[in-house]
Amino acid sequence: MTAAAKPLSVHLIAGARPNFVKIAPLWHVLSQCDWCQPFIIHTGQHYDISMSDWMFRDLRLPPPDFHLGALTGSHARVTGSIMMAYEKLCLDESRPDWVIVVGDVDSTIACTLTAKKLGFPVAHLEAGLRSLDRGMPEELNRILTDSIADLLWTPSIDGNDNLLREGVPPEKIELVGNIMIDALFAVLPTVEKCKVADEIGFVPDKQYGVVTLHRPSNVDDPAVLEAIVRELCDAAKKVQLIFPLHPRTKRGLNLAGLEDQLTGAGVRLIPPLSYIPFIALIRQASFLLTDSGGVQEETSVLGVPCLTLRASTERPVTITQGTNRLITAENLLSAVREAMVTERNPTAIEFWDGNTAQRVAASLKNAAGKVRQ
Repeated sequence: MTAAAKPLSVHLIAGARPNFVKIAPLWHVLSQCDWCQPFIIHTGQHYDISMSDWMFRDLRLPPPDFHLGALTGSHARVTGSIMMAYEKLCLDESRPDWVIVVGDVDSTIACTLTAKKLGFPVAHLEAGLRSLDRGMPEELNRILTDSIADLLWTPSIDGNDNLLREGVPPEKIELVGNIMIDALFAVLPTVEKCKVADEIGFVPDKQYGVVTLHRPSNVDDPAVLEAIVRELCDAAKKVQLIFPLHPRTKRGLNLAGLEDQLTGAGVRLIPPLSYIPFIALIRQASFLLTDSGGVQEETSVLGVPCLTLRASTERPVTITQGTNRLITAENLLSAVREAMVTERNPTAIEFWDGNTAQRVAASLKNAAGKVRQ
């Protein structure tokens, strides 16, 4: 950077818990660059303290530079409120040279649309992932974001293939690796010291499994949720289950009157965990049963069997090369039995090496240089 050059103003957009994990390694790298000034923009999409504030502590992030105060409610209400607040921020307080969005939540598409309509270039970190299920709101967010973003950073080669198949120009696509694994590797020394059993007050059996569920398709329909709870109760006869409850899941269980069934069967229900205790918990588990996305990647790297209660995944590499498998409520119990005797096998996937943030920073510097020329 020349003496006359102004540092690049970069907005890092974070709205939901996984977003914080993804921006953390990049913030740490960019904040050390003299050519760049990163700003953390917290949209407020998740603002339960256990779902956001603790993440900043665990990931050694400073307080957000700006908070947009997203409204709660439907996808339209959340997305619209973020768009209006982010537009005002860009016009009145902090004009970005580049906007970096991550993942596939409503904050991602909201800030992408706003930035592009204001004429600011956008880079999408974790681009190209596809579940091929357009009934998932996240799938629509992914497709729309990738269709208008200027720079698409993919975590695995299947992301490149998906984007090329959709007609995205090759020069916009760059395989950089998995930023989630950067965050995972960064906290492992602390994870090894974490006494998570003491923190949440349980004495694990020789084996235990962890359950995390939050997707509307699993927890909003009482009949579907009841079927899952029934299988979990049966599984709890075979192995101790620890179930950190997402606020949406807790609400669904309460509305359906199912929480007592789980506790009566011995399932240990606990509040949501912040990042480090959660990684410590699943690292020692016999398996993870989930409907989340990013944790499919973390379990693959850790070698922990992952049972994903979904019909599809946007991370197929975790199945072909990792420890993940898709299950249904009907085969949940048999999948748990199999996972309990599955040998741990940590996965080595290309560029899932803890250096993704450095590759992203180099790519951004190169792209910014071209824009400024």
